[in-house]
Amino acid sequence: MATRGKARATLLALGPAFVAAIAYVDPGNVAANLTAGARYGYLLLWVLVLANAIAVLVQYQSAKVGIVTGRSLPEILGERLRTGPRRVYWIQAELVAGATDVAEVLGGAIALNLLFGVPLLLGGLIVGIASMGLLLLQSQRGQRSFEAVIITLLGVIVVGFVSGLFFSGMNPAEAIGGIVPRFEGTDSVLLATSMLGATVMPHVIYLHSALARDRHGVTNDPIRIRSLLTATRWDVGGALFVAGTVNISMLLLAASALRGIEGTDTIEGAHAAVVATLGPAIGVIFAVGLLASGLASTSVGTYAGSAIMGGLLKVKVPLMLRRAITLMPALVVLAVGFDPTRALVLSQVVLSFGIPFALIPLVWLASSKKVMGEFVNRPWLRWSGWISAAAIILLNVLLVVLVVVGV
Repeated sequence: MATRGKARATLLALGPAFVAAIAYVDPGNVAANLTAGARYGYLLLWVLVLANAIAVLVQYQSAKVGIVTGRSLPEILGERLRTGPRRVYWIQAELVAGATDVAEVLGGAIALNLLFGVPLLLGGLIVGIASMGLLLLQSQRGQRSFEAVIITLLGVIVVGFVSGLFFSGMNPAEAIGGIVPRFEGTDSVLLATSMLGATVMPHVIYLHSALARDRHGVTNDPIRIRSLLTATRWDVGGALFVAGTVNISMLLLAASALRGIEGTDTIEGAHAAVVATLGPAIGVIFAVGLLASGLASTSVGTYAGSAIMGGLLKVKVPLMLRRAITLMPALVVLAVGFDPTRALVLSQVVLSFGIPFALIPLVWLASSKKVMGEFVNRPWLRWSGWISAAAIILLNVLLVVLVVVGV
């Protein structure tokens, strides 16, 4: 009975990581994974496996900081930084959140265009309004209701991007060979760098600490904290297993059904190739998955922006007002006719600049005895965190350099 009770308690504690995991299956990931599979087949599968392992380490530490300290990462940094540096830090964090939102609204707009022929600008507006509805649910009904809707959308994303794999004629032997790290030329290195380096998004590092704290409340009871950390390990492991499965399925689908087909370097081109290769039904399911991805991720991104502002500036802007304001840049991009896929790429470059500002403080705080007390990271986790942080930061610097010089 005791074991059953622990299992039930763990099950009830699941949820925050599944909301955070939406960032790992957003439209930017869709574009990168499909491009990798279409250009290089199964070659870069190992990148997604490695990226998911790093993501587990990072997201667990973010949730751990929130549970143990009872404060979000932005709140802790807001308390420690002087006024000037704190405001500058907030500006870069807001720019990162804004860049994320642009990519996610664009992805949803593209999906509506693929499904119903809706003009991109109108599609972006629809996605923004729909995300307001999700955020209103969170403010009116609480976090659990918000989690339930986001997890449902995550389920739609899973179906949308995994179902096509069963009709793609995947070669299992070649797929297994893709687990071995290797490259084929400079372009494959650039693509692998973008896949791995852009996996851990800064806004979700800030957010997960707030999600865990808000969901579980503040407690100083070591037994309660230990129980929550155990549940969090299951939460993070389960959520990122789902996200990793979706990302890997995208690459496998492209590798087995889209390889060598012209135009698959854009989401629209990849969708057209899916329709031509696997049929209209799979194309519709694919587009529905993309729509769910854009809608869920932009809602979560707005939530993250609110946590960032509240923690660093001690200012709380109503979520509806914030959603309206942050929607503007994406609508401007769509209104001027800027290439949506190019905008997605550029948004990932902006995100890369923000990763060190979120990741280094996270690993440092989680490894600080003064901050975490008896729950400080063990040596293996501390070193794994620093190695992961260094790898992601170096890869993002490389990505920016390669994009700037035009390699």
